[in-house]
Amino acid sequence: MSGLKEIIQEKISREPFAGNGVLKDFSEKGMELFREQGIPTVKHEEWKYTRIAAVLNSDFNYAANTSSVTKADVDAVRLPGHETANELVFINGIYHAEFSNIRSSSDALELLPLSEAVKGEYKKLVESNLGHSAGYHPDGINALSNAFAYDGLFIEVKKNKVPEHPLYCYYINDARSSSVLSQPRTLIHVGVNAQVVLVEEEITLGSSDSFINRVSELVVEENANVQLYKIQNEDVHSSCVKTTHVRQVGKSKVHSVTLTLNGGMIRNNLNFILEAPGCESHMYGLYCVKGTTHVDNHTIVDNVKPHCFSNELYKGIIDEQATGVFNGKIFVRKDAQKTNAYQSNKNVLLSENASVNTKPQLEIFADDVKCSHGCTIGRLDEESMFYLRARGIGEQEARALLLHAFAAEILNQIECKPIREYADKIISERLGFEL
Repeated sequence: MSGLKEIIQEKISREPFAGNGVLKDFSEKGMELFREQGIPTVKHEEWKYTRIAAVLNSDFNYAANTSSVTKADVDAVRLPGHETANELVFINGIYHAEFSNIRSSSDALELLPLSEAVKGEYKKLVESNLGHSAGYHPDGINALSNAFAYDGLFIEVKKNKVPEHPLYCYYINDARSSSVLSQPRTLIHVGVNAQVVLVEEEITLGSSDSFINRVSELVVEENANVQLYKIQNEDVHSSCVKTTHVRQVGKSKVHSVTLTLNGGMIRNNLNFILEAPGCESHMYGLYCVKGTTHVDNHTIVDNVKPHCFSNELYKGIIDEQATGVFNGKIFVRKDAQKTNAYQSNKNVLLSENASVNTKPQLEIFADDVKCSHGCTIGRLDEESMFYLRARGIGEQEARALLLHAFAAEILNQIECKPIREYADKIISERLGFEL
C-alpha cells in the first residue's frame, strides 16, 4: 500500500502509458497538476466546509485488477428492476463486462474503453469533452481523476435511439482485505434525438477504509432527453468525491435526482453547462443523514446561451452529529438573455449537534433574466406536530409523517418506478415511517 503520489507515479509508469497518445498526455498532465495543487484544504474557498485531507491519510491499495468480488457478491447488490435493465458493473473503478448485462440492442447503445474510443470514430468527441469538468473544478482531486483516466469507459447512446432498458451503473469497492482507492471514469455521449435513463449506485464491500473519486462527463445533443438518478447509502468507512458534469450542447432536457443517506465524507459536484438556446435542466437532491456523516453538495448551473430554464431544489434532513453543506452557483453569461433560473435549499435539523452550511449564489451578467435563490434552516413545525398529536397520533409517528412529507417532494421527482419505490422504502425505513 502506498501514498497517493506514489500510486499515481506507479500508475503513469505502467505499460499502457508508454509511447505517445492523447490519454497518455492527458494522464501525465493530471499527475503534474496533482503534484502542484495537492489535496484541497479548508483554505480553498470551494472546500472551506469539507476537510478531505483527513480522509486521505490512510494507506490505500490501488487494487483495480486484484479484487476477489464474485458474481454472488454482485447479485446481492443489484437494484430493483435489474431484470429488465442494462447493468454496468465497475469494481474498484474498472468496468467488468463479465458481471454486466447489456440487454438493449447494439444499434442503440455502444460501450468502449476510453483507450479504444479515442482512436476511432469517436476520437474528436473524446478529445473535445474529456476533462471539460476541470474548468469548473481546478483542484487536485479532479486532477487525480485525470491521472487515472486511461481505465475509463466511453458510453454512446446513438442518434435517434431510445434504449429499451434503463442503464444501471454499480460502482463496487472491495475493501474486505485492505483500504482501497478507486477512480471510476466515464464519458457518456447522448446523441441527437436520443433518450436514456441512467441510475448510479455506490457499494462498498468490507469495513476497511475506501475512497472513491469518480468523474462522469455527459455530452447531451439536440432534442435528447436524459434522466439521471444517484443513490448513496454506504457506511462510515466509505468516503467519496463524485463529479457529474453535464454539457447540454444542443437544445435538450436533463432531469437529475441525487439521494444521500449514509457515508463518511461525501462530496457531490453536479455541473450543468447550458451551451445551446432553449435548454432545460432540473436538479433535485435529498440528503437524509445521521451519525457523523458529512455530505457536501456543490452545484453549478452555467447559462451560456439565451432562453434556458433551470430549476434546482435540494432538501436536507440532518440528525445526531451529521453535517450538511449546500453550495449552489448559478451563472448567467452576457449572451444568456431570457434565462429563467431558480434555486432553493431547505433543511430540517433534528438534534442540537446537527449542523448545516448553506450558500446559494447568483452571478448574473445579463439584464433580461428571471432568477431567484434562497435557503431555509429550521426544525419540525411545532404547530403541525400539535395538530397531529391532537388527533391521536403518537409523537414518533407524527414526526415520521412530517419528515416523510418533507422528503416526498424530492422522491416524487424520480420517474423510474422501481427506483422511486426503492428510494421511498429506504427513506421511510430511515425515518421510521410505515408505507
